[in-house]
Amino acid sequence: MPSSTILADAGAFWAVARRACAYATVKNVMTFLSSSSRRIAFLGYGACALAGCLWGTGFYFGHLALNEMNVESMVLYRFLFACIGMLPVALASRVHLTRSEVRLLLISAFFGIPVQFLIQFHGLARTTVSHASLMVGSMPVLLAVAAALFAGERLDLAGWGALAASTVGAALIVLGGHRGPSTQGSPSLEGDLLVVLSLCTALAWILLSKKLMQAHSAPVVTAYTILWGTAMLLVWTVGPCLLNPFVAHKTQPPPFAHVSLTAWTALAISGLACTATTTLLWNWGIHHVPASRAGVFLNLEPALGSLLGVKLLGEHLGPHAWAGGGLILGAAVVLTVRSHEPQPEIVLE
Repeated sequence: MPSSTILADAGAFWAVARRACAYATVKNVMTFLSSSSRRIAFLGYGACALAGCLWGTGFYFGHLALNEMNVESMVLYRFLFACIGMLPVALASRVHLTRSEVRLLLISAFFGIPVQFLIQFHGLARTTVSHASLMVGSMPVLLAVAAALFAGERLDLAGWGALAASTVGAALIVLGGHRGPSTQGSPSLEGDLLVVLSLCTALAWILLSKKLMQAHSAPVVTAYTILWGTAMLLVWTVGPCLLNPFVAHKTQPPPFAHVSLTAWTALAISGLACTATTTLLWNWGIHHVPASRAGVFLNLEPALGSLLGVKLLGEHLGPHAWAGGGLILGAAVVLTVRSHEPQPEIVLE
């Protein structure tokens, strides 16, 4: 066989081989990217689910601390512990914020920390852990509506039906509360509605944080928000005591010496696990799954929180509360099992 023919055949063989290798490489890359995308989405949902579970313990530990101090002191100590977890994040990731970003951060911190949590735990002080936890089930409804209105996300008819069921469930829980003045250890309409009001306030935090996190990482924004929000809490709680001698006789400083180990442990867990860790997990996860879908994992909070209230605190849920809780959790299951390919969205908690 002539050498020219051999060379031509060899050249053709190598050309085919190169094309085959190129095709295989592209296919492998696409397979890797697809599996990587699925893995990241799985981790995103897992982070949101873990955050929901940890949030579910927040009312329980808050209730333990409220046995020994008022709402303002409890919330302040909770966020002081949260700052211990967030300070290393802020120091390791220093960023330069513009004047408008600083203003946005301060407004976000104001609504997200002192306003939201003081209203929420004043509600808890007037109702039960079980009722307050179940009322948080309305948060996915508010989050989905905000995502649809402001972030361009869409839910189909079945999705909106499931979210509507959550709203009906929350209404049933409210109807199951007492109409009269709140008493210790009893659910009340006033307390339940305060918890819902705190969730509405949280939307301002979510929407304002969205703008900041488009330019800066979620952990950094979270850390700065908690640090500034805690500073505002400190001024609100301790500030009046520093105005001696004008109002000191009317205010009580946060207790310290006579707080039990149980209360300190509850406060530490609330701050480090239920606040710092959960917010970081949620902000990371929400970057990799749509907010309207990730929001269903917030329903883990009412499920676990109400269970802790019933099992550990001996609380009672009436028929309305059981029915409402069933609707809320049923809506979470419907939205969770529906097969939708996740598309990353920058929507924040």
